[in-house]
Amino acid sequence: MNGPGGLLAFQRRMAAAVMTPLTSKETMVRWRPDGVRMENEAAGWVKPNDQLSSFERLEIYNRQYWFRILASLREDFPGLRAVLGRTRFETMIKAYLAECPSQSFTLRDLGLRLPGWLQLNPRWLAARADLAMDMARLEWAHIEAFDLAAEPAMSFGALTTVDEATRLILQPHLRLLQLGHPVDDLLLQVRDQPAESDTPGNGAVVVRRGRSVHRTAPCAPEEIFLAVHRHAHTVYYKRLKPEEYRILRAIRSGAALGAAIEAGLVDSALPDPERTGFLQQAFQQWASFGWFSQAQAPLDPQGDAHVDRDE
Repeated sequence: MNGPGGLLAFQRRMAAAVMTPLTSKETMVRWRPDGVRMENEAAGWVKPNDQLSSFERLEIYNRQYWFRILASLREDFPGLRAVLGRTRFETMIKAYLAECPSQSFTLRDLGLRLPGWLQLNPRWLAARADLAMDMARLEWAHIEAFDLAAEPAMSFGALTTVDEATRLILQPHLRLLQLGHPVDDLLLQVRDQPAESDTPGNGAVVVRRGRSVHRTAPCAPEEIFLAVHRHAHTVYYKRLKPEEYRILRAIRSGAALGAAIEAGLVDSALPDPERTGFLQQAFQQWASFGWFSQAQAPLDPQGDAHVDRDE
């Protein structure tokens, strides 16, 4: 491409135009926030044809871009949409995307910053802030559990050979959550309801889903500990005991096995005679799920295990 900057400049110009938020009527704006008149912008590099002006041709791409990314967030966060209600959710995700536009080649990453953004902008969550935040965290964990890597798993037999100094590695796709509401049950209810459509012909389906979930959503707060993991290309939610959660979190943080177990059993109400059996059962179950990787804990230059703080 000719002209200042060549192809890269053209691509950036095109991206800026296509990613400009739509009007409330879902049409392309006449003036961009930076003062650029879109008719002039389009005329500078989009050819009109015998049916459409330069502005109208560019508007097609602008609208389709926004329709697709908004649809993607609806698909990724159906539980949050059910908790907030359709109207508030739609307004919220448009505000989110205006402040946190896509920076990735894949739609998978659209919601990456949503939980953190909501913490900084709680006005979008209204009276259901705690419940909505729990749901947003769970739904992002679901996306990560589905997409992140699965390394060769350590068998339970191999696990029996470790000692208290061993530093185990958890699977990258395993997410560990401490939540204040049973949003796992709520999200399963949302996903079990009929597929949603925004078309007029399916309006009744949308109303049924919204009303059904809103009757369920105001549930009493309940602290839960949750593992979100993948097996055979399917994401599962598993409730954990507080001791299990603390042990797994300590392992994820890089603690040696003995220290992780000690951290998990601090202030536990579990009687001493039952602890050995509890630990054997827990580790056997985790190994059967493939939660332990065969990978070795990397060492830093001082010889200490690397600490993973991604959660």
